[in-house]
Amino acid sequence: MPSSHPDGRAGIDAALVKRLLAAQFPQWSRLPVVPVEIDGWDNRTYRVGDAMTARLPTAAGYVPAVEKEHHWLPRLAPSLPVPVPPVLALGAPGEGYPFPWSVRRWLPGETAARGRIDDLPRFAAGVAEFVRALQRCDAAGGPAAGEHSWYRGASPAYYDEETRRCLAALEGVVDTERARAVWEAALAAEWRGAPVWFHGDIASGNLLVDGGELSAVIDFGTSGVGDPACDLVIAWGMFEGAGREAFRDAVGQDAGTWARARGWALWKALLNLTGDAGADPVRAAGERRVVDAVLADHDAFR
Repeated sequence: MPSSHPDGRAGIDAALVKRLLAAQFPQWSRLPVVPVEIDGWDNRTYRVGDAMTARLPTAAGYVPAVEKEHHWLPRLAPSLPVPVPPVLALGAPGEGYPFPWSVRRWLPGETAARGRIDDLPRFAAGVAEFVRALQRCDAAGGPAAGEHSWYRGASPAYYDEETRRCLAALEGVVDTERARAVWEAALAAEWRGAPVWFHGDIASGNLLVDGGELSAVIDFGTSGVGDPACDLVIAWGMFEGAGREAFRDAVGQDAGTWARARGWALWKALLNLTGDAGADPVRAAGERRVVDAVLADHDAFR
């Protein structure tokens, strides 16, 4: 099946994957290797036969996720209500490729961005159940939020300077006065709880749907142990109306965590609006909808 990114992106292609498999995992070397239909940006992913995938980071900044997922996903999986990527093998640099890589078992389903969802409030409650279950996992020894998680799980203050630059650039595009109030509220609501596990990128592209239901959660590259506020961003990124309310009710969380979550959602939407999305009318409209929803939510719950 064709990939959403051309084969060969970041110097990675199917031929390289076949050479890596032949050199390191010869038991799989005769299996066909093809790009997945929908690919991410941080990694290139290839189907290996019918039951596996090979996942290769596209840059050094994404490398820490490989060992993190290899070590922690098998430990988290038994406590979670839906499957997460089963890791089969950890590959080493080789064949001209400079980074570690991994082989996982294929999880069936389509991403929530493309798949059929029969009952969105029920789906939202299922996502909330996953978030709560992840938070209940034993956090002892888990990777503390930081550079490896792109500072998800840390304070949104890490992105304060960037957010203020975006606000200055977007005067007249969004309601920057209300947006600054949301951001200030997020910074003021400091996390004081015990660290818990967070995914870091709970979004429609990382949620799999099968038979209309949540069937798996993938891409734990930004996961870690810290503040779970970043995992609430989907409340505005994917859900609205009854779906948003179902997620809010099922996921719980205190007012401060929701304030920080609004800050995370605002930062990402503003950053996208000042970047590539700003030149794409459809994407820009979507990001503005997120901003408007966050501002309305702040007004309703302050």
